[in-house]
Amino acid sequence: MAKKVRVSELVRQFQLEILAGEDGLKRNITVDDLYRPGLEMAGYFHYFPSERVQLLGRTEISFLNMLDSEERKLRMERLCHEETPCIILTRGLEAPKELLEQSNETQIPVLRSNVATTILSSRITDFLEHKLAPTATIHGVLVDVYGVGMLITGGSGIGKSETALELVKRGHRLVADDAVEIRQTSDGQLHGTAPELIRHLLEIRGLGIINVMTLFGAGAVRTQKRIGLVIKLENWQQDKQYDRLGLDEERTKIIDTDIPLVTIPVRPGRNLAVIIEVAAMNFRLKRMGYNAALQFTNKLTETIADDIDEYD
Repeated sequence: MAKKVRVSELVRQFQLEILAGEDGLKRNITVDDLYRPGLEMAGYFHYFPSERVQLLGRTEISFLNMLDSEERKLRMERLCHEETPCIILTRGLEAPKELLEQSNETQIPVLRSNVATTILSSRITDFLEHKLAPTATIHGVLVDVYGVGMLITGGSGIGKSETALELVKRGHRLVADDAVEIRQTSDGQLHGTAPELIRHLLEIRGLGIINVMTLFGAGAVRTQKRIGLVIKLENWQQDKQYDRLGLDEERTKIIDTDIPLVTIPVRPGRNLAVIIEVAAMNFRLKRMGYNAALQFTNKLTETIADDIDEYD
């Protein structure tokens, strides 16, 4: 289901003044792009993106004031399209009376802000991107380890929360336990946070719920973190072949983004916290261009080739 933001939310968030069309504040905004109708003010509406929030700045208003009343009326009739969520004037500019009349007739809100056009455009875009971004909730734990957002997943009782507790004790930071709310930005990045109700809380079987910030301090938690790597914990299977070199990079899809995946088999005696720390450091090294597994394979190939040449 497509996400929506009501115009009334925009009014509250940015303290916009309502000039006309107040009955249309329940209209929905469905795209995070804004539009400044420059060519449209000149009468060219062939590619008019009517579904966007329309911004009128000094340039658009000064051009409108150059037109006669009849031309302004025609432009405003087409600008107030049935799909248009709202029209915002910036810099505290006065709205042409033709726009106000058409707004009241079509119930498309005309709003005003004292903020400069470029600044307001940037702020509204950021707000809409956050509100309209695709989201998902995943069962797991999100921890910031050496600056890498590690999403730890696995079956119930596998040891995700206990591993997170050990990582916190080792100086890393908890973002979310049990339920991780994930938001995908327009450039495909994934950002995770905890639901408000369970923020900073960690559930340890046999111990109960603990507040990580209260026990370990504010430096042991953070509100959100970009997810860089998924760690999947699974019970050790004797007959399963696990990757021992690290050449085959697994990936998993969250919402519409592919993200690296590391599967770690769990059995008694394995220190999962240390393994996850090393996975974070190795992930950072790979991003800097160093791949230990690849270097080992290349050296092994060279050694075998040298031995073959020697015997030949």
